[in-house]
This record gives sequence, structure tokens and C-alpha cells, in this order.
Amino acid sequence: MAVHLRLARTGRHKRPMYRVIAADSRKPRDGRFLEILGIFDPLKNPAVPELKSERVLSWLRHGAQPTTTVRTLLKRHGVWKEFETEKSAKAAKPEQGDTRKK
Repeated sequence: MAVHLRLARTGRHKRPMYRVIAADSRKPRDGRFLEILGIFDPLKNPAVPELKSERVLSWLRHGAQPTTTVRTLLKRHGVWKEFETEKSAKAAKPEQGDTRKK
């Protein structure tokens, strides 16, 4: 199952609110989802999302792919930078594999 981090629209007519959700990529936009990760109100000034950072990082570590819009929101909130530094630190660290001589 491919998991995507994306927006689901809520709110009333001409007053949108969005949930940042983790959902199966085959499900519809406002359909079934796995978990709500935060909310985004584009009408607030400034329009900064309210996210559960630890849960978002957990989903990203497990391979969830954010949409372009959600990636932008993650960058605004600072979660994406944290994920990138964590990923680069892991890549720079030598593997802890088999150290015995053959």
C-alpha cells in the first residue's frame, strides 16, 4: 500500500479548511484515511499549518510521499528540514554491518 501525505478539504462554502492526512494513494481526496496529522487554514494570516511533528516524521521515515502542497507546508512548519537533516546524517554514518575479518 502506497501512503501519501495530502490535504483533505473540510469547511463550508467559500471558507475552506484542510486536514493534513496520511492516506492510501488509491482512496479519494475526502475519502477514508489512516491518520489526521494536522490542520491548515489558508484564510489565516499568516497561513501556517498546525502539525503533529512527531507523527509526520514517523510517516516520512516509513516511506510516505507528501504531495507538492503538503511538502511546502512541511517546509513552512520546519518539519521537512528536520527530516532532511535526519536523512543526511543517516547516510553519512557508516553502516554498522559485519566488522569481523574474513
